[in-house]
Amino acid sequence: MEVSREKKKIEAIARMKKWGIYGETIKQFEKDNLVSESRPPFGACFWLDAEQKKRVEQFEREHDALVYHVIHGFTNIGELENYLYVSDYEEEWEMDREAIENNQQLVYVLNHSMPDCSEFGSIGIELTPAAGLRRTW
Repeated sequence: MEVSREKKKIEAIARMKKWGIYGETIKQFEKDNLVSESRPPFGACFWLDAEQKKRVEQFEREHDALVYHVIHGFTNIGELENYLYVSDYEEEWEMDREAIENNQQLVYVLNHSMPDCSEFGSIGIELTPAAGLRRTW
């Protein structure tokens, strides 16, 4: 199955709005394809650096996905980059939208501290006071 990048982008923008991500961040993703990350301690949004962009691009190629936001965090299992993405499986999108209503999302978790523990999974997410996102579980 091959869903166009443009169609995935439309879905990604809708999800960003549903999450409540800062409006200017959404506009810059929409106009310039700039992916941002929410960073601790306040969850404010920053642009990805060159190394992060390479990792995101590799993930997108390998999984036919479009990453629209990254939640960066530090946990007892390591330094994590949680990729929020739109998959190539359009039939799953409605379920993904419903998950947002429950403050959760299926993501890819890249574990920098223990790369072998990187995996797909559901995480809890909340909007931060800085209009970014934070992983809650």
